[in-house]
Order: sequence, then C-alpha cells, then structure tokens
Amino acid sequence: MSRTTHDLSSLPVFSGLDERSLQAIAILARELAAPAGTVLIREGDPATSFYVIVGGTVRVERDGRLIRSMSEGGFIGEIGLVEGRSRTATVTCATDCVFLEFGAFELGRVLDTFPTIRARVDAALTRRPHRDDA
Repeated sequence: MSRTTHDLSSLPVFSGLDERSLQAIAILARELAAPAGTVLIREGDPATSFYVIVGGTVRVERDGRLIRSMSEGGFIGEIGLVEGRSRTATVTCATDCVFLEFGAFELGRVLDTFPTIRARVDAALTRRPHRDDA
C-alpha cells in the first residue's frame, strides 16, 4: 500500500473503501505540504481545489473571524468547488500541514464514482455556513 493509499484509508471521508477504490482515488490526488502560516485558500478567490487534511491543523476564517479549526481527517474547499462559487472563507495553516489536493476535474471523478464520498461531501455542504448564510 502506497503512503497516499494508506493515508486515504485512515481518513473518515474515504473510510470503508476497498484497496482498489483507494488506489483509484490516490491516482487522482496530489500530496501537498505547507508550512505553518501558509494561506491555502483566500476568501473571495476562485475555487480550484479541494483539500483533505492528512496532518496538521488549519484555521478557517470569514471576514477575519475564526469560524473553526480543523485537523487530520477534515476536508476544505468543497463549497466553492462543488457549487461553482468563489471561496467562502480563508484557510491558513496553523501548524505545518500535509494535504491531499484534488482539482475540480479530479474531485468530479471521485464524486461521480463513489456515492459514499459524495454523500459525505454533500453532508458537509449542508452543515457548513455559506457566504450568503453568514
């Protein structure tokens, strides 16, 4: 099992998938390391990627106010990417972080192929505040 496939199997969004499915997802993901202080997503920017946090902690802020902190197993960037909107929040690495990054095409493939992942992402879309909900 590759490091990326192993990482995927330990993350809640990908839990319950078999090895072959994890390998297919791993092919679509790009591993990204970012040091503490890196602004990964900036509120108002175009949405181009979806990120799953493999390690570290990020701060999610809207209009300069902390909305939440997220760490390993969380995912970010789904609202803008799935809904075709600009970014609804700024995400900054609070610690050194490692992510699995999926571009729009790759995320679309994952969501179309794996209904359980689509359901988990859709559930987050429903729970998380959107820009016009603030």
